[in-house]
Amino acid sequence: MRRLSALLPLLAIALPLSAQSTKARLDTAVFAGGCFWGIEAVYEHVTGVKDAISGYAGGTVKSPSYEAVSSGQTGHAEAVWVVYDPAIVSYGKLMQVFFSVAHDPTQLNRQGPDVGTNYRSAIFYRNDQQKNEARAYIDQLTRSKYYSKPIVTEVTALDQFFPAEDYHQDYMAHHPYEPYIMYNDAPKVANLKKGFPDLYREPKK
Repeated sequence: MRRLSALLPLLAIALPLSAQSTKARLDTAVFAGGCFWGIEAVYEHVTGVKDAISGYAGGTVKSPSYEAVSSGQTGHAEAVWVVYDPAIVSYGKLMQVFFSVAHDPTQLNRQGPDVGTNYRSAIFYRNDQQKNEARAYIDQLTRSKYYSKPIVTEVTALDQFFPAEDYHQDYMAHHPYEPYIMYNDAPKVANLKKGFPDLYREPKK
């Protein structure tokens, strides 16, 4: 994936319809891209996001456990349920963050050291507007040939979302000095702060 500084100008002009549409009420978006600890941590630092919950989406087993999902047998991806205020941050801006700092959309069934279909890149849409915006955004990035490798992000209808176990929630906030967090996830939050200074915020204690 290209350096953040090279990627931002393209994404800044590639936002689809959601940049123009807002709602008075809260909305939700679901993203998957590697270990959910990092995705959750990034969105908890985004202005307009009210909550980010680590969990599981896209599988066939009801009420899956972390161990079952990690086995690769349930079909779930580690995902994050993002509750946001469209009047403050658009769905398009959330996708911009997803593709630029939260994960690498060109890695198939992995992110960094984590390998398996449970770590796949995916956007789970809740309605046709989200589906159309996600596909249009990926099409724009693909046509630009900005990535040297194909984008492998799935765009899939959300069936059910299962919150992960309590010990996974706010993991980075609770374990900021764990080596995995410091090496893999803290840089994502740092890149958010650097690349999106007007969007970055410190999460509430």
